[in-house]
Amino acid sequence: MKAARLRAAAHQSDLVVGRARVDRRTKRLLDRIEPGEIAIVDHEDIDRVAAEGLVQRQVAAVINASRSTSGRYPNLGPLLLCSAGIPLIDETGPEVMRIAEGERIAIESGRVFRGDGSSREEVARGRVLDLEHVEQVMDAAKKSLSTELERFAENTIEFIRAERDVLLEAARLPDVDIDWHGRHVLVVVRGYDYKDDLAALQPYIREVRPVLVGVDGGADALLDAGLRPDLIIGDMDSVTNRALISGALLVVHAYPDGTAPGLERVRALGLPAIVFEAPGTSEDIAMLLAYERGAELIVAVGTHANLIEFLDKGRRGMASTFLTRLRVGSILVDAKGVSRLYRGRIRRFDMMLLVAATLVTMAIVVALSPALRTEVEAIRLQLVNLWFSIRDALAS
Repeated sequence: MKAARLRAAAHQSDLVVGRARVDRRTKRLLDRIEPGEIAIVDHEDIDRVAAEGLVQRQVAAVINASRSTSGRYPNLGPLLLCSAGIPLIDETGPEVMRIAEGERIAIESGRVFRGDGSSREEVARGRVLDLEHVEQVMDAAKKSLSTELERFAENTIEFIRAERDVLLEAARLPDVDIDWHGRHVLVVVRGYDYKDDLAALQPYIREVRPVLVGVDGGADALLDAGLRPDLIIGDMDSVTNRALISGALLVVHAYPDGTAPGLERVRALGLPAIVFEAPGTSEDIAMLLAYERGAELIVAVGTHANLIEFLDKGRRGMASTFLTRLRVGSILVDAKGVSRLYRGRIRRFDMMLLVAATLVTMAIVVALSPALRTEVEAIRLQLVNLWFSIRDALAS
């Protein structure tokens, strides 16, 4: 409500004020920004997942040091923000990133000021994106998508040569203390529609009890759904401390050169972790690990599978994903497919609750109706007389 009032005021006076939350990585900023605050990011081509997070957090405005949409492909982020009525100030330049975390700032006509009183100091200025402009850029980007697709395919073929180890040398996968053999494995990535997918899969999870694997922020998605991850794998840049200390086994995904930025954070928490070097994505490694260790079925939630999703993630190709799906495709199922095919069995406890609720409802109706009470009493007396008659007949 607070953010809505601020946006309404902004519409009337072209002025937005609030505390700044600053981060070059939008997904990191989402973990700490509060309703009514102003997000300052350096995010070229804001993706759909990031925009949805900002809308859900009810931010007062978004300031982007880079271009929110470059026109390379139709990214939905700016469209979602503008449709939600959230002011989006574009291409303000790197100076805006020097604003201190929590500092009071003001936005007016595309200009960004330190302070919100009479002694304001202009820090940066950019373009206020409106819905009409974003729609025009989106339409132009759709027309040029074929060129981007061709470039993407060429990069994929090039990267396959470098990443073929993901397919051919699966024996190098980390050894984690989990019994995978013959079990279902749920791999959760905080991607498109992951919340809806997890909600639809609750009966499946409750009855089948799969191994729960969170890929970075996917671990928090599991916790938010009331589930505890068995394994967390990723570079640990978007997972919260709450998830890291949940008791899950940790696999830190390192770059091919051996550097693992997330390892320092894990060690600072005093947690044990396995470090694994691989050129692919963390979700690819999670699927390969489950496959190679004998999983019966892999169910994917929020994973990336189409061109727009890969471009949103900044991937220039999909070599590792292509190779991974070639290898594990026989047991890989998308969450939406499971939610359509799977129907939970009616449990005895659920049936008992239904019967009890029906009886309570009937009792309330009878108690409130004199005519029904008389009818029920008559039936009771008839049953009593019938019982005495049967008893007397058996006694004789």
